[in-house]
Amino acid sequence: MNMRSLITTTFLLFSLNAITQPANRHSPQTIYPTYNGLVMAGYQGWFRAAGDGSAAQHYAYGNEDHSGIDLWPDVSEYEKTYETPFRLPDGKPARFFSSLDQSTTDLHFKWMQQYGLDGVFMQRFFNETRPSPRKKESTIILQRAMEAASKYRRAIAVMYDLSGLRGKGEDCSSIIEDWKYLVDSIKVTNQAGAKTYLHHRGKPVVVIWGIGFPDRPYDIRDIGLNRLIDFLKHDPVYGNCAVMLGVPTFWRDLNADCVHDSYLHDLIRQADIVLPWTVQRFSPLLHNDMDRYRDVMLADMEWCARNNVDYVPCVYPGFSWHNLSVHEFPDDIKPVGSIPRQGGRFYWQLLSTAIRSGAKMLYVAMFDEVNEGTAIFKASDTPPTGRNVQFIDIDHKPSDTYLWLTGEAGKMLRGEKPLSLNMPERK
Repeated sequence: MNMRSLITTTFLLFSLNAITQPANRHSPQTIYPTYNGLVMAGYQGWFRAAGDGSAAQHYAYGNEDHSGIDLWPDVSEYEKTYETPFRLPDGKPARFFSSLDQSTTDLHFKWMQQYGLDGVFMQRFFNETRPSPRKKESTIILQRAMEAASKYRRAIAVMYDLSGLRGKGEDCSSIIEDWKYLVDSIKVTNQAGAKTYLHHRGKPVVVIWGIGFPDRPYDIRDIGLNRLIDFLKHDPVYGNCAVMLGVPTFWRDLNADCVHDSYLHDLIRQADIVLPWTVQRFSPLLHNDMDRYRDVMLADMEWCARNNVDYVPCVYPGFSWHNLSVHEFPDDIKPVGSIPRQGGRFYWQLLSTAIRSGAKMLYVAMFDEVNEGTAIFKASDTPPTGRNVQFIDIDHKPSDTYLWLTGEAGKMLRGEKPLSLNMPERK
């Protein structure tokens, strides 16, 4: 074979191989190539109202004797709101937004840009990976969030929450199919306009949350997690992703709030980032609890460094789960404001402790979670009143206090401002 024939044959073989090899569907371009230096929050997006075009009304609205939320949003800036059964202290009807309205999503991402929250993980619950009206609605919300993220240049990523997975023969296969659907139909990793899908280690981030919690009906060995992680990391078309796992606080010791199964460590070693869920695990009401939070993080970070896994601490502004517990758990009613916000001091303690301990990235629980009173978006200090419901206030602080504190923490995380252990004051 002469040289010209050899070159021609080689070219043809290379071209044939390129044609037969499937192309990866993710865009390599993004404004956010790494999670390092970012403050991201979880975004539920699950609120519905009669009249918003949804298939169902979310339980948050309840009736005059029952509510599924503990923190009331400040709705003064929303384009569309909906009447609820509750009354404000002045007697006017209390109104609420719907996550299904495009104007709601746009406003939320506008706030993120305005206050310096880098972006959000869009929650996609296991039930929404199955064909159902809720899947359609949650997909619409995700599409609108993708558009708003591009418009306001905010980072965005998908977080699969295993809540709803029953086990007993059911596995994570529907997540694999749903991820294909999102990549192909919604173009989540190749959005129109500015590319803002969050990457880490040069790869788009996908989160699987709910691994290792002992109160779940599934066994982590029996639901195909290894196959799911392998698909997300190695599939030639839909893979090459950075996998982030949401696990219990005490995952490292396999104790307390965690299953006693070392298989969890095997799964974490396959991942790129680990997110321990610390909501309710630390409180300003416990003496020196920030020291305990710091010590847990430092030991976690040391384990992760040895195992080549990146670590993201979870912070939250407070916690309250009273109203829902009255209805759902009448024998175990939770107190109002069981983890008090203290006007932002508790939130700042967690933020500053995480940054001081060497955190490179932060996860905030949550942007819009009013059900458990962990939302950081604009909230009301004059919530409704009711016969059998009690809502927390925000300690007579401005409604945007927690958005502002989040932005300040981001600047300190990136070294743009000196770290302050005391909560900063607005000028």
